[in-house]
Amino acid sequence: MDDLFKPFSLAGKVALVTGASSGFGRHFAPVLAQAGARVVLAARRTDLIQSVADSINAGGGEAIAVTMDVTRSESIAAALDAVEPVFGVVDVVINNAGITIPKLLLDLSDDDWNQVIDTNLNGVAYVTRETARRMIAAGRAGSIVNIASILAERVQKALTNYAASKAAVVQFTRTAALELAQHNIRVNALCPGYFQTELNGEWFKTAAGQALIKRIPQRRTGNLEELNGPLLLLASDAGSLMTGSAVTVDGGHVLSDL
Repeated sequence: MDDLFKPFSLAGKVALVTGASSGFGRHFAPVLAQAGARVVLAARRTDLIQSVADSINAGGGEAIAVTMDVTRSESIAAALDAVEPVFGVVDVVINNAGITIPKLLLDLSDDDWNQVIDTNLNGVAYVTRETARRMIAAGRAGSIVNIASILAERVQKALTNYAASKAAVVQFTRTAALELAQHNIRVNALCPGYFQTELNGEWFKTAAGQALIKRIPQRRTGNLEELNGPLLLLASDAGSLMTGSAVTVDGGHVLSDL
């Protein structure tokens, strides 16, 4: 069994998780550490992620917290400059940073639109570009996992900016995968459905939340642990022939009747 699961190991890898202060990112960081990676937690405020890094270190892993604003190339470069003397070049990237400003299209301001696109799309592009440049310069193979959404495939009212950004992330993933394959850098997307986190748990208890759950073929939201397998598949050598893929984990939600 050890040989069977060996390709899923991230031992010797340095994994960056953006948007690590809450939700998926906060969950992914210790998962990557348990798989053997040295983990870099990144967010705009390190006070929100230092406790997670401390917890990983206390549990026998290796982690550091860095300040990074994914919408600013100079911030990304400065963060990676701080990481490399400690851990070396990042070779696993989880582009998780994302925001949503849920409003109907007619009510969206330019700033509402731009904030979501800047973080969800531009941030993915900027981090991918900078980390890939460094992997290539160091002669290292790598894996980049972009966190998209089932809203890249389906639609929901009041989320035009979010849905557009996530659909663009999937297409960006495919194109970046094509360009970076020659450098042995894989780029894939993970498209989660609805998962309960500290941000939405109470909403799922409402009538609207319960109605949404009823439209999911499995009749439930996901548990964060159910993303562990897909995440490690894409991040590790277990998925070594996968690039340009978009893996959907949603309880069959995209299959539901319109």
